[in-house]
Amino acid sequence: MAEEYGRKWDRCLADAGVKTVIGLGVGFMFSVLFFKRRTWPTVLGSGMGLGMGYANCQRDFRSLHLIHGAAVKDQ
Repeated sequence: MAEEYGRKWDRCLADAGVKTVIGLGVGFMFSVLFFKRRTWPTVLGSGMGLGMGYANCQRDFRSLHLIHGAAVKDQ
């Protein structure tokens, strides 16, 4: 059980990090191309990425009976 929590934490942090960096990049591109180098698109994009990563982590930790999408039967 502790190994599964460790794997969930690893997936959670990696997913949140990737989504935050992608949101930061998309926000930066919008800032440069459309909004005359304002900072709010960058902050908004990274915040949205972090929020999506957080939501995925919540869903992953709340589904205690699912391991990689397969239902675990109680014995």
